[in-house]
Amino acid sequence: MAAPACEILHRNMRGLDLPIITIGLVEGDALGGGFEALLSFNVVVAERGTNFGLPETAFGLFPGMGAHCFLSRRLGSARAEQMILSGRSYSAEELYDLGLVHALADPGEGRRVVEDYIRQNRRRHSGHCAIYEASRAVNPLTLDELEAVVDLWADAALRLRDVDLKLMRRLVAAQTRLLAAAAE
Repeated sequence: MAAPACEILHRNMRGLDLPIITIGLVEGDALGGGFEALLSFNVVVAERGTNFGLPETAFGLFPGMGAHCFLSRRLGSARAEQMILSGRSYSAEELYDLGLVHALADPGEGRRVVEDYIRQNRRRHSGHCAIYEASRAVNPLTLDELEAVVDLWADAALRLRDVDLKLMRRLVAAQTRLLAAAAE
């Protein structure tokens, strides 16, 4: 049975099998699964000052929801592995230079930039859809491949050590404190 998250990312990557271009907007940091989900979009618009990262290697895992699959196709396997293994954060500007972010926006202007992007590319929509379809034909990513990576991730999760789990709990607690502070 397919993992629901894999199905969602795969359908998004395929444009829901419709003649559309999927656009992801980043208005805050995209880390771990958030970054992985973002990689399934055809076009990414990010506000300056946002950060992206795959921190899973810090606690003995790897990003298991598609990052390796998507990054390998966009950047090549060596660069994908380098990004994943580094565990570091990347700025929106760095990902723009790598071609993973397609447009940058000033903070608070992301939605306007998305609307501008749509307006500016409206006449070329059919050609853009065909380009993304051709990219999927040249570098196909099957649902089976995404699920195989999830299986590898699950095996790795079962091998976590107590020290890794302790670090994970500290990270969750820190995120919970940040969310609570932001909600105040």
